[in-house]
Amino acid sequence: MTDTRHLNQIDLSRRLGVSHRTLERWRWQGVGPAFLKIGGRVKYRLQDVESFELSRICRSTADEYRFSDQPEISA
Repeated sequence: MTDTRHLNQIDLSRRLGVSHRTLERWRWQGVGPAFLKIGGRVKYRLQDVESFELSRICRSTADEYRFSDQPEISA
């Protein structure tokens, strides 16, 4: 059996540079990285965090990722 590394929301907020409240909102909206809820505590598997990060890679500012619930900004 392999060891799976887990991050709590404080560790993940530091890694991503967002507040823990943002992570809470993402969980509520279903738009952030996948998470586990174990004994009332939220944990993020490192492999899920890395997959989330890879899905957000952009090559230009025109590629900016938007969560599906955010409206498009029209000029």
